[in-house]
Amino acid sequence: MTAPALTALPPAARKARRRSAALGLLAWIAGIGFCLPALWMLLTSLHSEADAATNPPSLAASLTLDGYRQFFGADGGPSPWPPLINSLSASVFSTILVLVLALPAAYALSIRRVRKWTDVMFFFLSTKMLPVVAGLLPVYLFAKNAGMLDNVWLLVLLYTSMNLPIAVWMMQSFLADVPVSIIEAAQVDGARLPTVLARVVAPVAGPGIAATALICFIFSWNELLFARVLTGVVAQTAPVYLTGFVTSQGLFLAQLCAASVVVSVPVLVAGYAAQDKLVQGLSLGAVK
Repeated sequence: MTAPALTALPPAARKARRRSAALGLLAWIAGIGFCLPALWMLLTSLHSEADAATNPPSLAASLTLDGYRQFFGADGGPSPWPPLINSLSASVFSTILVLVLALPAAYALSIRRVRKWTDVMFFFLSTKMLPVVAGLLPVYLFAKNAGMLDNVWLLVLLYTSMNLPIAVWMMQSFLADVPVSIIEAAQVDGARLPTVLARVVAPVAGPGIAATALICFIFSWNELLFARVLTGVVAQTAPVYLTGFVTSQGLFLAQLCAASVVVSVPVLVAGYAAQDKLVQGLSLGAVK
């Protein structure tokens, strides 16, 4: 818009336009501020250990892939693939189990509401109020007596139980916006409950389900405390593997940043691939 045209606007419209421009600029500044640590980590991962350890750090230092080569065991070090595969397996399988269990639960709490469904929702919420550390010892003793220490399937069960309450809460709000008429029409045509959930409810609430799955995947991928205590070598996950770069011999900053970048890639790829579904799901029901 040209300057004369902007001047011709009413004072209220000019004030609103300036406010919108200021908020847009503030949003850009906040977005860049949130991205700076990740960009700094990426830049540090491309420096040598000597350049990464300088204070203040040098932005003009030469770039190298030595940190990534060392992370992937090019110098004879341990391979990062087993921990990465363990994290991927635990996150994917637990997310699938969460969706399988949360979808019928959310259906019963939103569309075909059970008696005292608000009490049930509060119970799900109350399970997240217990500090994670408080349940660490009982879970450890159970895993030890059951012979499941250092077992990736134990992590699958734990991550499923940890993410199920928040998944039910999210999907309950998403399924509440599913039109009951299409469900009744499917039931009139003879569709049973599994068919209704798979072919009617799931496609309509697809964005919400995708958002729930992505959040559960991220929570499982980033979990450290239980994986640190309950795993050793066989079921070691990627976050636990990262802690091994901080040793008594010193902090290998460039290699640690390279490892952090690699471990962050699956979450970034999943978020980018599902970004449209994530935005739709998180805003589902906000605008009628």
